Amino acid sequence: MSESRTILAALDDAAREKRSVALATIVRARGSTPRGVGSKMVIDPESGAIGTIGGGCGEAEVITEASAALADGRPRLVRVDLTADLFSWSPAICGGVFDVLIEPLRPT
Repeated sequence: MSESRTILAALDDAAREKRSVALATIVRARGSTPRGVGSKMVIDPESGAIGTIGGGCGEAEVITEASAALADGRPRLVRVDLTADLFSWSPAICGGVFDVLIEPLRPT
């Protein structure tokens, strides 16, 4: 199944089961980032993350913020800055900056 279909299926499942989830979307990227604008991830408190916006510490930060968005019902914009990790021990560090819109989605 393609990544877009996986995301849509996760959103559909949550809506059908009347579960709250958060949708994270990269809305801006500068420099070298693991994923581009439009990449999406669903954060489901019951089943975890579906899809990816790049993995690692940046994705962990977004998951934490998604939990807060689900708790207070307010969307937020999170900036993930990977430039501080340029001299990290890991050769997988990209070194860019990307902004992620987190939208809490509640059942109606």
